[in-house]
Amino acid sequence: MSFSIGIIGLPNVGKSTLFKALTKKQVDASNYPFCTIDPNVGIVQVPDKRLTALAKISKSQKIIPTAIEFVDIAGLVKGAHKGEGLGNKFLAHIREVDAICQVVRDFHNPDVTHVEGKVNPKEDIQIINLELIMADLETITKRIKDIEAKARSGDKELVKLLAIYQKIKAVLDKGELPSLTLINDEEKILVKDLGLLTLKPMLYVLNVDEKNINKNNLPHRPVRHSFNEEAKAGQLSTVNCQLSIPISAKIESEIAELPPAEQKAYLADLGLKQSGLDALIAASYKLLNLITYLTSGPEETRAWTITKGTKAPKAAAKIHTDFEKDFIKAEVINYKDFVNTGSELAAKEKGLMHLEGKNYTVQDGDVIYFKI
Repeated sequence: MSFSIGIIGLPNVGKSTLFKALTKKQVDASNYPFCTIDPNVGIVQVPDKRLTALAKISKSQKIIPTAIEFVDIAGLVKGAHKGEGLGNKFLAHIREVDAICQVVRDFHNPDVTHVEGKVNPKEDIQIINLELIMADLETITKRIKDIEAKARSGDKELVKLLAIYQKIKAVLDKGELPSLTLINDEEKILVKDLGLLTLKPMLYVLNVDEKNINKNNLPHRPVRHSFNEEAKAGQLSTVNCQLSIPISAKIESEIAELPPAEQKAYLADLGLKQSGLDALIAASYKLLNLITYLTSGPEETRAWTITKGTKAPKAAAKIHTDFEKDFIKAEVINYKDFVNTGSELAAKEKGLMHLEGKNYTVQDGDVIYFKI
């Protein structure tokens, strides 16, 4: 799997409706709290027009796009960490995901109950964020207890680890989301096994009224949230900068039921440039700092998702782990050059293919053949 996203939110905010639309996987999305108990997992292929164009030129037998795994868990309620509703034990199902998608209700429908009795996106975000904080606080408190005594004995690695844990716990104790810069990349690797939810990139999906979707049909925009004293007073702080996109789960469910040929016409009638799925995928890539390189030949044309800034050997390892240590060089052609010239050979003859070594930083849209 290329990457995975956990979907969370209060009950009846449209989580399962959105999940069903995104994955076309039939799940129970009835109008009552806690309908989703076991996690629903669905796989979505990332649409990429470049693959079709390359496959046509290479006469590929198959096309393999990047895939995203979506994990939808039971709705959380205020006080879940105290055992309210179904509790917050279901958060364990998304400890391993790469990012979290928090669905926030911003639609008004008297036939769909709101567990808090009113539609207030800001308060809903605060409730969910607090549940994430409390879940992580429990996790990290247990881990500190496990290693504290050993760290006092002088084990340097454990002393270092304990200091990182305590730094994170100090923020969680205040009821705040840790800042994105609280710990460095090396420290994030050291605490990765904890699967801390508050350290994962967060994408907020605002499930808006169908009539308002055109007003909200904007590129994903930054939204800043942290549950602290300021937030408790009804104001959101600017500690964490994440991404927010507006989607109408109702519209997405309608689109999902249409044949592919009719979906574009339906979007055009609504004045939408892209579906919510496409918007969510684009936002996810930006949130996780991802790009795509491509491979193409008679057997297959395939998309490979990597982190922006990845060097050629590490990118090659996505194909096979041995490719990294056996890497010699990479033949690289820009996607547009490949398509415009009509073949790999033509691109080479025009001098549009370049040989790159171990220090080459792979670019989005590179068509690569690795030499090992």
